[in-house]
Amino acid sequence: MHMGIFSNSYVMIILSSVAVYIFIIIAFRLFGKKELSQLSVVDLVFILLISNSVQNAMVGSNTSLAGGLVAAAALFITNFLIKQIMFRFPRFSKFIQGENMMLIYEGKLNKKNIDKAKLSVDEIMEVLREHGVSRIEDVNLAVLEVDGNISVLSDNFTNKSVRKRKSRQGISQKRS
Repeated sequence: MHMGIFSNSYVMIILSSVAVYIFIIIAFRLFGKKELSQLSVVDLVFILLISNSVQNAMVGSNTSLAGGLVAAAALFITNFLIKQIMFRFPRFSKFIQGENMMLIYEGKLNKKNIDKAKLSVDEIMEVLREHGVSRIEDVNLAVLEVDGNISVLSDNFTNKSVRKRKSRQGISQKRS
């Protein structure tokens, strides 16, 4: 009786889709967070080819609309469940997503973390310029976030934030 369930093509699509989903999560976790942020042309082509290469593994010979919808539904449900588990169990979330990594502190590069994140100095400089900072020495803190983005705090950013807070307080005081 139990073997009959696995002979159902839709059950196999669900199981295959979930297996591919978990494999892709593990692969991205092993190969680094950098892959998730700001995709380059090479990264985009890579993701497109990965999705194409695993399509048959998920739906097999069933290329019907129903087969595609079952695969998509299995992926949505699996994604929802994993996010719920990550929310309820922070240690699992940390295992799946990793932790933030400090890349620059008080104008000094943290070479160990930069190497671990497989980032080049050129890539870090590009991100700094995007944040309006031209030199590493001007960075108070740069952190590789779990989503693959790099957050940058500098004296200029801090001063702007302080000014905004003061102006907001002034507005709220005028209204009182």
